[in-house]
Amino acid sequence: MFENIIHIQKWEGAYPPTEAELRQMMQDEGLSPYLWANEPGDVYAAHEHNYFKIIFVVSGSITFGFPIEGEPVTLTTGDRLDLPAGIQHNAVVGPEGVICLEAHRE
Repeated sequence: MFENIIHIQKWEGAYPPTEAELRQMMQDEGLSPYLWANEPGDVYAAHEHNYFKIIFVVSGSITFGFPIEGEPVTLTTGDRLDLPAGIQHNAVVGPEGVICLEAHRE
């Protein structure tokens, strides 16, 4: 069972990771990632999911807000967000758009 805590891991590597490297990291955890992208300035209103979501930013940036849980955080290339089910969040895509890998845990 996974904790009901938002976890953000900033990329600390000496170079930005490739999509293939991030995909492999997720697959090594038994995840089945899929790719999605959004245009600059796209906005997601506050919502929640009934599944545990894992996101890696492949390129660009996206700022996630957590209206009930805490302060917003901007994710850039290589950064990871682990978002438990039921956590209300919103998002705004950065000025260069964003490409992400996402996977779900039940």
